[in-house]
Amino acid sequence: MNSEIRATKSKMEHQWLDDETYAKWSDWKWQASHCIKDVETIEKILNIRFSSEEKVKYQKTIDHFPMSITPYYLSLVDPEDYQNDPIFKQAFPDTRELKVANSDMSDPLSEDADSPVPGITHRYPDRVLFCVSNVCAMYCRHCTRKRKVGDKDSIPNRETLEQGLEYIRENPVVRDVLLSGGDPFLLSDKQISWLIEELNKIEHVEVIRIGTRTPVVLPYRITEELVSILKNSEKPIWINTHFNHPQEMTSSAKRALKMLAMAGIPLGNQSVLLADVNDCPRIMKNLVHKLVKNRVRPYYLYQCDLSEGLEHFRTSVGKGIEIMESLRGHTSGFAVPTYVIDAPGGGGKIPVMPNYLISWSTNKVILRNYEGVITTYQEPSCYEHTVCDLKCDTCNLHLKLDEAEERSVVGISRLLADYIDTITLTPSIAEADDWAVEESSEAATKSENPHEL
Repeated sequence: MNSEIRATKSKMEHQWLDDETYAKWSDWKWQASHCIKDVETIEKILNIRFSSEEKVKYQKTIDHFPMSITPYYLSLVDPEDYQNDPIFKQAFPDTRELKVANSDMSDPLSEDADSPVPGITHRYPDRVLFCVSNVCAMYCRHCTRKRKVGDKDSIPNRETLEQGLEYIRENPVVRDVLLSGGDPFLLSDKQISWLIEELNKIEHVEVIRIGTRTPVVLPYRITEELVSILKNSEKPIWINTHFNHPQEMTSSAKRALKMLAMAGIPLGNQSVLLADVNDCPRIMKNLVHKLVKNRVRPYYLYQCDLSEGLEHFRTSVGKGIEIMESLRGHTSGFAVPTYVIDAPGGGGKIPVMPNYLISWSTNKVILRNYEGVITTYQEPSCYEHTVCDLKCDTCNLHLKLDEAEERSVVGISRLLADYIDTITLTPSIAEADDWAVEESSEAATKSENPHEL
């Protein structure tokens, strides 16, 4: 029994678990099957008391958005200050979740609208989101998929998974598959192995990504058996975790991350900016430092989505910009995530960063650095722009034709391209129709797909 488990046992032994049960503490299946789902057990474990009125309100919230907390994650809560505890706030229901703001949506990212077959969201040209589970070890209160996670009617069965795989097989444009959910690591080793094997058989799939929060809320899920399955994949596997606060980086979490990293699996982290949880430059800097120290690269910092019942979690975008200002230049570049807003209506992730380009002219640009120093960069006088006509075989830049993927361009890239006559983007231009074949600018302006850019 390691020191962390001993400390946990000391804190909780008189309220909930005995020695025999604690022997199973590091068993991920035991943790998953003993998730706390009612207010009374929370009171017992943390030795706190809610009023009858509060319990009625909490239960009403749970009836609408289920609660499920692993014993491990709950053990990280400070019972002396649970109201302000960042772990507690992410896991325990808040009655404000029942308040639906005018801007709230059940599916703010239009994942269902961009779903050609159940379980697949195909929004970007060369990659798909494949929801293979709707179960999580813990139900995060800030989840953007609260409409589905834990819903018995949304559980992907074998037939649904086969449909998703078949869609990927039939669409050679897909080179990157992101397994998500729910949490893919709540599937059995056998199911995970089968999914990876099937994706390995698809020639045009180059990369498999997995989004999981188990290193945060259920680190014991990262077993030698699971790591072996991931390590033996023929195609590279990348994993994104979801740490939101430095207090989540425990010795058990570090062990799980080390096992994955030692297996050669690249690790990234996607945090969500949450009011009264991590909306502090010092907290965020501490988090990214702990991440890189454990071989996890900060990937995205998300502005909280417009999902129903999340308004109390949302910060101003200005707060996010302030945090990014505190990171860029003030710490290692690879420790700075990209701050993004996942645009409502299926617009995709839009980077939102401080402006470092102040102005520019025909021969120089004016820049400022993280300290506020303003400087100039002189443009080269001898640079000659080469008009690209996509005739790579006659180009002096060495790009083999079999390495030059012929894909049509969309958005601003379409306006910048030398080989396309488009001069204006209108709301009717649709990227989805352009992924497989190049269309003329005239055809593009007639597209009726409402999901733009």
